[in-house]
Amino acid sequence: MAIYHCSIKNISRGSGKSAVASASYRAGEKLEDLETGLIHDYTRKKEIAYSEIFLCKNAPKEYQDRQTLWNAVEQIEKSSKAQLAREYEVALPVELSREEQIKLVRDFAKENFVDNGMCVDFSIHDKEDGNPHAHIMLTTRPIEQDNSWGVK
Repeated sequence: MAIYHCSIKNISRGSGKSAVASASYRAGEKLEDLETGLIHDYTRKKEIAYSEIFLCKNAPKEYQDRQTLWNAVEQIEKSSKAQLAREYEVALPVELSREEQIKLVRDFAKENFVDNGMCVDFSIHDKEDGNPHAHIMLTTRPIEQDNSWGVK
């Protein structure tokens, strides 16, 4: 039987977080933070079952690259306490196949975030311990028709 879990968090500089580092961890990838020069390498994480980026219709196509997207977010936010991204962490029903879980997250992300101008980067984690879950990171700013970042 599925167990409900949903938590929503802000990823902000004020709490010592980085959007690039957060995306690297969630996707299990190696990403460079161009602002700090730090390389975040989580390629050894084994529980990453799936990752995908959804762009809103106005987003530049180069944001399909995770490193490019999150470095652009870091660059647009100037404040030392800026909120860089939001994260929704949701449990996924174990009764669904992986394909059904992916479709569930895609549909949720599209309807709630992408259709409202946000870019979404999601990853499904599954240690095969009965707790598959999705990390859904989204931009805090929409992207305007001219491909520029909008207001929060």
